[in-house]
Amino acid sequence: MRWRTLEHHMAGTAAIIFTTLMAGLAAFQLALSLGAPIGHFAWGGQHRVLPTSLRVGSLVSILLYALFSLIVLMRAGLVPAWPNMSWIVPASWVLVVYLVLGLVMNTISRSRAERYTMTPLVFTLLVLALFVSLS
Repeated sequence: MRWRTLEHHMAGTAAIIFTTLMAGLAAFQLALSLGAPIGHFAWGGQHRVLPTSLRVGSLVSILLYALFSLIVLMRAGLVPAWPNMSWIVPASWVLVVYLVLGLVMNTISRSRAERYTMTPLVFTLLVLALFVSLS
């Protein structure tokens, strides 16, 4: 019984770290959407300042990050699942698959800046999401 308590605590900690990293990514995407000249770290690194279509994509990313964080927090039991728990388990595994794809895409990015910053970040998010999904 004691192991379950420790596992639950560790999943909660992983979920909080995941959410904190997502908040940082959301701030980064907001800066990109507002025209910050840091586009070489995202979207393939082809634009220092993103064009309008990619700025909209950055805004959509913020919404996705909020959803991802909510899924992880619900899966860890830190936020009540709504309307019920039945969708959270498959959603957490869909998120893991999404992060695997994101890891691959960042690893093969033409942008060196994106490869060297986003690949380790996405790997960390993947490990955290995987840990929460397995708990």
